[in-house]
Amino acid sequence: MMDNNILKYLAFIKTVDKGSFTKAAEELNYAQSSVSKMVADLENEWGVTLLERGRNGLCLTSAGEQILPYARTIINDFQKMDEFVHQLKGIQTGTVRIGTFASVAINWLPDIFAEFQRYYPGIDYEMLLGDYDEIEKWIEEGRVDCGFISLPSKAKLDTIFLKNDEYKVVLPPNHKLAQNERINIKDLEGEQFLLLEHGGKTEVSELLEKSKVTPKIRFTTWEDFAIMSMVEKGLGIGILPEMILQRIPYRIEIRSLEVPYYREIGIAMKNIKRLTPATEKFMEYLKKKLLV
Repeated sequence: MMDNNILKYLAFIKTVDKGSFTKAAEELNYAQSSVSKMVADLENEWGVTLLERGRNGLCLTSAGEQILPYARTIINDFQKMDEFVHQLKGIQTGTVRIGTFASVAINWLPDIFAEFQRYYPGIDYEMLLGDYDEIEKWIEEGRVDCGFISLPSKAKLDTIFLKNDEYKVVLPPNHKLAQNERINIKDLEGEQFLLLEHGGKTEVSELLEKSKVTPKIRFTTWEDFAIMSMVEKGLGIGILPEMILQRIPYRIEIRSLEVPYYREIGIAMKNIKRLTPATEKFMEYLKKKLLV
């Protein structure tokens, strides 16, 4: 049973993460009015305003931004203590909060969760889908316990290398380059191109820059399946990681580059020595499953 103050901190955190009292209440299985009151109680006790309503819903005040990391630390430490107590009693419980990107979420995690659940049925999961930068930020903030990223990490995180994932060219079935077994990166010069990118520069942009190749960028998106769909319709060509190109429903041609190009997939944590017991078990299983 959680202490009343711990519940208030959790209500505050969930309201920030979900962006509304209603969604936070659904997550916590409380009435919306109860969650709102818990946050209001914190504001009254501390004499500060934590949240204010803006055009896009609730947002943190300056005071709220400064207090949030401390609230996350308290909740994370409480979770670690609770899991450790259960561990002492021989009971494996807890929640592993994982940040991930689409190809890992689709091709790795379902099998991993299904098998891991058979060994540790008392451990639950929360999964947040984002890009590399978002995932690293979530790890730093304590919003997730661990996250899959492209190495090297931009932030100061503890990381474990898991796999090299090859980038491949995807083409419409009738494209002239589909006649080749492998594609020379220079052949992409001036081609209609669909760029996989979101916010900051990604591996594909870096490959094009390094190769001094300038295709005609028609669309930019972080959605792999949108690129495949547009390639199928003949709107251009793209470069996508091999992992996302498994069991796809699209009629497209897939070719390796003449000089193969990879991304390094790893798992990152804020501090590998301060994981919750549930996250430690998940990491142990993950390494056994993937580091073969």
